[in-house]
Amino acid sequence: MKHLVIIGARGFGREVYNYALKSIGYGDVFEVKGYLDGKSDALDGYEGYPAILSSVEDYEVQPDDIFVCALGDVKWKKHYAQMILDKGGVFPPLIHREAKISSNVVIGEGCIICPDCRISCDVKIGKFTTIQPNVFIGHDGRIGEWCHINTFAAINGFVSVGDFVTIHTSAIVVPKVSVGDNATIGAGSVALNNVDANATVFGNPARAIFRRE
Repeated sequence: MKHLVIIGARGFGREVYNYALKSIGYGDVFEVKGYLDGKSDALDGYEGYPAILSSVEDYEVQPDDIFVCALGDVKWKKHYAQMILDKGGVFPPLIHREAKISSNVVIGEGCIICPDCRISCDVKIGKFTTIQPNVFIGHDGRIGEWCHINTFAAINGFVSVGDFVTIHTSAIVVPKVSVGDNATIGAGSVALNNVDANATVFGNPARAIFRRE
């Protein structure tokens, strides 16, 4: 039996614990061991969660450990997951049993696939990307690495999303649009045109409100 260790014991970490209990392999392949979080009192006032084992920095990876990184910020996700990867940790994808996944879908290591999302056929999702509940990804979509796709977002057919992209709640990306690396699409926005790398876009139609050089 593998022992799942969750990086992050804050709000999303608590959600991921509940998702893990209903994910493929729970009870047969893995059980939940606990959390890694530098804030030792992060779970104070909450009941029914496993213990915080240590910080990420101090944790010693055990032979039967597997990991999931429950951090919503894409940069911090990479930062802390890389610490465990450097120690030899393994991050299998965590896939909820109620996710709707069609044929020929490729899901990378470290991904979190939440309940009630719908992933159409011939989609490729890069490593360490989170697909939140009720997200729709259309056929032939390409989602990069280290992304975070928030609940009720709709990414339509033949869309290409780069690495380290955040797409916020209820945003829509129309078919064949390309979203560049490190871009952010604001909540409720409609991306009718390509989104440049490093840009933050918002509105309907989505327009750049910030661009990192």
